[in-house]
Amino acid sequence: MRRQLIQIVLPLVFCLVPALAAVLIVVALPAPARNFYLDRLTSLDGLILGLGGSLFVVQMMLAWSALQWRGSNFDERPDHWLSHLAQAAEWFPLLGLIGTVAGILQTFSSIKGPTPPATIIQLYAPAITATGSGLFMALINILPSWVVLLGRDIIRSLGGDAPPVDEYSISNHRGTETQREDKVNR
Repeated sequence: MRRQLIQIVLPLVFCLVPALAAVLIVVALPAPARNFYLDRLTSLDGLILGLGGSLFVVQMMLAWSALQWRGSNFDERPDHWLSHLAQAAEWFPLLGLIGTVAGILQTFSSIKGPTPPATIIQLYAPAITATGSGLFMALINILPSWVVLLGRDIIRSLGGDAPPVDEYSISNHRGTETQREDKVNR
């Protein structure tokens, strides 16, 4: 029973965390802000959300695989891809920034003489939605690799094993510990 808990249930729970975090963020937004965003989605928002959602799904499949046992350790084959895809999350704020600049340019290019504030707000909305889309996708796409690192350590400790010192883990998070140990041993 304990083995099944550690090898099946815990990886499933860890893989649910990023998706639940995304839902929690959406639900926690004030309703007027969420409605404003949803009413003014642009094609750039669709691109950002589509790419980000696809990247998230791929990372979650890799995270599931990375939290599975293979022989006497976790399956480390997905680590390389998880690392690269987590770095790709940095692109989303940049895409959002492009949308922000485009929204500002659109707003200023259409103002000819006195313009009512409601028109300016309507024209400026794509700038705000693109920024929100980019930040949201960046946030949820950094979570899968973090969940793998944390999940592996927790699963190992619950299984009675100490986490191994590995210079080639997902983000080389143990490399600094190894360097410190080498300095102490000299």
